[in-house]
Amino acid sequence: MPTRVHDFDWPDRIVVGTIGRPGERTFYLQVRSGTRTVSIALEKQQSALLAEKIDEILDQLLTVEGNPFSVPTGTPPELVDNDPLDTVEEDFRAGTMSLGWDPTTAQVVIEAYPLAEDDADDIDDVAPVSDPDDVDSEMLLVRIPVGTARAFAKRTREVVGAGRPACPLCGYPVDPDGHTCTLPEV
Repeated sequence: MPTRVHDFDWPDRIVVGTIGRPGERTFYLQVRSGTRTVSIALEKQQSALLAEKIDEILDQLLTVEGNPFSVPTGTPPELVDNDPLDTVEEDFRAGTMSLGWDPTTAQVVIEAYPLAEDDADDIDDVAPVSDPDDVDSEMLLVRIPVGTARAFAKRTREVVGAGRPACPLCGYPVDPDGHTCTLPEV
């Protein structure tokens, strides 16, 4: 079966956002170009790691003599996007993701593949998909310029960090309804 590729080159918008209250949030990577929007569900950890790795790539590119790719050190103010997600219709839940750099276009490249259906119930035991024919033939391919990538990473870190606060004693999340923790025995 041919792979259905949701391909975005220089999208109008790319953000990570959530639906739900802290502790019950679902994370989405949403990409829009014109009237076409794709939303894929992510785990919180995937979102955090994606932002971290994008910043690592950009920081490494900053060390290239003369900064030939014009990588910004911070988020360009004109690229800040604090708007909520557009209407979400989940296209798929992300399993394997990859991140790369295309020096010919000076763009960060994000690829996301669906979580294998057999593994969807037990996300902690998901292994990378070795055969694309084993899952629905679908993928997200996004290419974004360096300034947009920096803004995307910043927003994603903020969204991830906006969850439940950590208990100062045990470090576990504190729910709005309260929290009971047991301290480790000394």
